[in-house]
Amino acid sequence: MVRRFAFRVLLPLCASAAAHASPGTHSAGPDVMRLASLDWLPYVGAGLEQEGWSSFVADAAARHSGRRAKIDYFPWTRAVQLGTRDPNYAGYFPAYYTEERARTCHFSAPIGSSTVGFAYLQRAPLQWASVQDLTALRIGVVAGFSNGPAFDAMAREGKLRLDASPNDMLNLRKLLAGRVDTVVIDKLVLRYLLATEPGLARERKQFAFHDKPLAELSLHVCFQRTPAGREMQQAFDQGMQGLSLRKLEAEYFQRIEKQ
Repeated sequence: MVRRFAFRVLLPLCASAAAHASPGTHSAGPDVMRLASLDWLPYVGAGLEQEGWSSFVADAAARHSGRRAKIDYFPWTRAVQLGTRDPNYAGYFPAYYTEERARTCHFSAPIGSSTVGFAYLQRAPLQWASVQDLTALRIGVVAGFSNGPAFDAMAREGKLRLDASPNDMLNLRKLLAGRVDTVVIDKLVLRYLLATEPGLARERKQFAFHDKPLAELSLHVCFQRTPAGREMQQAFDQGMQGLSLRKLEAEYFQRIEKQ
């Protein structure tokens, strides 16, 4: 059972809703926006209230456009593949915006934001001012994740020593075991995992999150790059315009705090 963790975060959203027939509804019914995702707590997760904050926002926007969101969970690389190519899906989320992805999907308006940075162990302080300072380090990353333009560019050029895992939890375990020097991770994801995972909670005082963020990245739904996907994206964005972020945030976190 996943423990629920109460936290507060203001996520920049923009706006809301309408629409007609949609992609991603072949096996889920005509009023369903089916999305591929991953367990990425506290943003998305089957065991969370409303399946996570990002899921709550996505479903609210979908409902404003006359649909409801249905989320299926996979490892991230598989979620991207299905969300991009499988006609049973409207798309995948939550995705960071990148120019490369923008060529393969229709990005929604932002449904939130993510502070990406480095987790390290207190006994081995991390010093860095630019991405060039990271070349000598063994860096844990999640396979398929984008980590900001500068980091991604150096990674493509083979200038960084990356150790990829399927998820953040494995990366943090590698950090504890000394198999990597630092881990790229979302700040809220680190906070959630240290508070809820027994194996990490016992060691939480060993971890630190570097004050200097690697990137501040917006989160989106990545709709399939088809005419139907474009129509869905436009309807979803109209749906976002009908939402009040403050009201939505208050409603969501009030539910969590009552758990």
